Amino acid sequence: MTVHPFQINIDQSILDDLHLRLKLTRWTDAIADSGWDYGTNPDYLRELVAYWQHGFDWRKQESMLNQFHHFRTEIDGLGIHFIHERGIRTKFGPNPLPLILTHGWPDSFWRFYKLIPMLTDPAAYGGDPSDSFDVIVPSMPGYGFSDHPLQRGLNSKGIAEIWFKLMMLLGYSKFAAHGGDIGSGVTRFLALAHPDALLGIHLTDVGISAPPPGEISDAEKQFISDVGQWSAAEGAYSALQRTKPQTVAYGLNDSPVGLAAWIVEKYRAWSDCAGEVERRFTKDELLTNLTIYWVTETIGASMRLYLENRLMLLQEPFARIEVPTAAAMFPADLTHPPRTWVARTANLQHWTEMPRGGHFAALEEPQLLAEDIRTFFRQFR
Repeated sequence: MTVHPFQINIDQSILDDLHLRLKLTRWTDAIADSGWDYGTNPDYLRELVAYWQHGFDWRKQESMLNQFHHFRTEIDGLGIHFIHERGIRTKFGPNPLPLILTHGWPDSFWRFYKLIPMLTDPAAYGGDPSDSFDVIVPSMPGYGFSDHPLQRGLNSKGIAEIWFKLMMLLGYSKFAAHGGDIGSGVTRFLALAHPDALLGIHLTDVGISAPPPGEISDAEKQFISDVGQWSAAEGAYSALQRTKPQTVAYGLNDSPVGLAAWIVEKYRAWSDCAGEVERRFTKDELLTNLTIYWVTETIGASMRLYLENRLMLLQEPFARIEVPTAAAMFPADLTHPPRTWVARTANLQHWTEMPRGGHFAALEEPQLLAEDIRTFFRQFR
């Protein structure tokens, strides 16, 4: 396995085609004054699309992303894209701790663009310089600039094995890991399969798993009820992606407006934005993520991972994690399991109730998240 430098450079013809498709959009009608009640708000979507067509500068965002050190390698027959940023070395402190960060859906490696410098150079953000990390941010297969799996069966457990091989390839026999959303599951499988290599794991989203063994407390019963209510109100996207992702992929891969409607609604609903998505994300941030999906044609491949994970978890639910585990709970995240629930499914050593923030914590509250990651992993230096 060899590692090659990589630079993002989207062919202009792809961007020209995007602008033409935006121009030729056939808009659907909508209920008057319905806001976001029926789905993505049509007035906001038109505003965002107009900016995508006339104001958004992909080349500027491309240049910003290329300030990181990007690489590609091949593992298990798949091309894997990743960022590898070395931490600042201090004269008398410990060497930077290797840390792999795993994103989720509907985002990409871009989820961590604010967080990476806070971890590699903590002193620049008011932190202790000896808390620096070597940060590795891969794109999951089917996301970003990694290859698309075109055979059945690659799920979060398989991605965890690819991550282990990647870290060994980079020379890290012992390392730390962090993840949120699907990345939380990948991180947990990494800890389950390779406990001797993992110093610890840090999660912003412990996911919706089966009840832990033992008697269920009142708080845990309430959590199960809350999950059911959330799924009924907000889970239609997941039900579709876990069962028939290919059906919707045709439309989302063909229409940038359809893609924007599908994804931006999640950024509003899952963030701590009080119903105003741009309280948390600028148009440029929303459109950088959308453009990554568009130019790489990864929406279909990214959604198929939901189906693969459903099939896997029917046969193999999560086991208890013995690796030291931290959980940072952000108030506007999708679910809020009690501490006891997490403690029965993992070797929970660190629990933080955050004052603000939502599902996309690395984008919404990178400073809070960076401080929590530094605090937890300090014991392993």
